[in-house]
Amino acid sequence: MKRILLMIIIGTLALAGCKSKKQLPQSQYTSDPAKEQKVFTVPGTDTREEEQAPEEKVKEEPVDMPEEKPEQKPVAVRKEQVSFTRDADKAANESNTFFVILGSFSYLDNAKNFREDLLGEGFTPIILHSETGYYRVCVNSYQNEAEARARVAQIRRANPKYSDVWLLIKN
Repeated sequence: MKRILLMIIIGTLALAGCKSKKQLPQSQYTSDPAKEQKVFTVPGTDTREEEQAPEEKVKEEPVDMPEEKPEQKPVAVRKEQVSFTRDADKAANESNTFFVILGSFSYLDNAKNFREDLLGEGFTPIILHSETGYYRVCVNSYQNEAEARARVAQIRRANPKYSDVWLLIKN
């Protein structure tokens, strides 16, 4: 009985000693984001301008800024075996190797719903079934990779909400 009691006490002490009392390091350069005050300014609403006398106001000339190019995000590429969910799509796209993908879904019904949404936006989507089990919603297919990448760039410029468009290469 004493041995069992002794084992229980030793076990309890061992488990109690495993708790970490370590605190996160504090730095003078970090602050609590909840307490951090955010300041926003609107261009052209400088309050100092109102305080100046009319003769002290400086005439602002428009400055010609070079046109900024949108940041070019790399195109994600994935190689997979795919099959077509409809025979009509297979006949029209079977010879193509590069597919521009806008959506990927675990369930066919979700892919069909997304396809309907894309039809309303002027795309001509088809649904592919990949070897990984996902249903890929494709809006264009090409035999040439350069053409496919150009279409990806065009979709990104015209539809920012589809900036995550990617290429599927058929094995």
